[in-house]
Amino acid sequence: MKMAADTRTHFQGQGSESHGPRVLESLGSEHSTSSHSNHDPEHPYNWPVSRKWTLTILAAFTTFISMMNGTIITVAHFDISEQFNVDETQFPHSYWPVTTWAIGGACSALFILPLAEDFGTRPVFLTTYVLFLCFLVPQAVAQNFATLVVTRFFAGGCVSVLANTAAGVVGNVWETEWARSIPVSLYIVGYMAGSSAGPVVGAVIFQFLSWRWIGYLQLIWFGALFPVYYFFFYESRADVILARRPMSKEDTEQRSGPASSLSLKGLITSATRPVVLFCTEPVLFVSTLWSSFTVGTLFLFTQSVEQVFMDLYDWSVEETGYVQAAVVIGEILGWTLNFLSRKLYFASASRNTETPGAPIPEARLYMAVVGGVLGISGGMFVYAWTSYPYIPWIAPAISLAMVGAGSVLVVTGVSDYVVDAYSMYAGSAIGAVATGENLFSAFLPLATMSMYHTLGLNWASTLLGFISLVLALLPTLMFVWGREVRARSTFMQSGKQDMNVRKEGVV
Repeated sequence: MKMAADTRTHFQGQGSESHGPRVLESLGSEHSTSSHSNHDPEHPYNWPVSRKWTLTILAAFTTFISMMNGTIITVAHFDISEQFNVDETQFPHSYWPVTTWAIGGACSALFILPLAEDFGTRPVFLTTYVLFLCFLVPQAVAQNFATLVVTRFFAGGCVSVLANTAAGVVGNVWETEWARSIPVSLYIVGYMAGSSAGPVVGAVIFQFLSWRWIGYLQLIWFGALFPVYYFFFYESRADVILARRPMSKEDTEQRSGPASSLSLKGLITSATRPVVLFCTEPVLFVSTLWSSFTVGTLFLFTQSVEQVFMDLYDWSVEETGYVQAAVVIGEILGWTLNFLSRKLYFASASRNTETPGAPIPEARLYMAVVGGVLGISGGMFVYAWTSYPYIPWIAPAISLAMVGAGSVLVVTGVSDYVVDAYSMYAGSAIGAVATGENLFSAFLPLATMSMYHTLGLNWASTLLGFISLVLALLPTLMFVWGREVRARSTFMQSGKQDMNVRKEGVV
């Protein structure tokens, strides 16, 4: 995973810093449309709704199937370990191909995605897609374990670019915050459900074929889909579209603003600012831990579900893959609850005394807290204390769905809140969150075997439930002191002022 470059853009080509994977809202998009862009049929904001939804659904689907690559081989780890003589008695060494995949995703976005600012989303996406196809080949034909570990690092980097470029499409074609809310949630559920669905799809392939066919079939279906992307993944960056056509007087005016550029200084800034923010901003620190632990927990299930269901019910490894479909079902249910979150957020504008008429940023967290407490924490407690052989398997399976539903609410709420609170610095803030998610996804599951063996099935999940509960309750402090905290934050206030200046400049 549901990983940082500029996916927020607007027609004037303004924008400076590198932005994170889920920063889907255009920089000042709701105020940056000039009279030219309002009437320009080539501007993505003015595309027919059918074309917008075609590209949005394609982007969400792309994210879903590409994210499956991260976890799809986890169900085959016994056969892979046996064939390559990997010792798993004391440590889950077979998970290293997933760990390097997540690390590759964390590294690539900082340095590759800024290319989309200058060259557009389409060429970057298609080029990366072809590279990804190339890295699927050694995943299928690997003759040693090191090949899997190394090539999946680069595959994870490609997936990060594909998913984040797809994310940028949403911000590029939907103008208002209200219009973007559903497309954004579709992207996020695709991002998270893809990772959770990986073991399910992998189990089907592995049961009837072999672990190598997991790679072969991915190569087949990604190859078959390439023509679809080639013909229907349109360029959606307005400034790139503008630059490709003959200049008129209005175009000259549009291009008169400062243009984005790719430079060593810009790359260094994009790589270091998230660290500075993470270390100096308590709100971002807690948000990053909360979202990262949530995403890491989903990856942890690829290990713990196997231990729990094989120990309690003597299931096969394929069956433990199938039961993880409960997580995906929960994530879809969590997505439907985002409609309520959307309603609560926009309704908060009527009681905002800080900025009358604008929604309160902390309103983004209402359903996230509910999802964290009842979904993730509650689900982990149920998962812990239904882990007995005399309790039907459906009980812990329901708990997996609870965690899945809560995870979508948490990740969506945190992402949206960080964007609202940090304004012009939202990209760097989301970059910190995304990097944390990748690191937790990479390393938290490595502790699963030892933790569940040492603490037992009940108390290991209970420990995770308590950690989730603490992380979910901490943000409730922002409901009371959110305004004061934002007023004391240098980055929040500076980002807000820069946004206001940009609004005034455009208007």
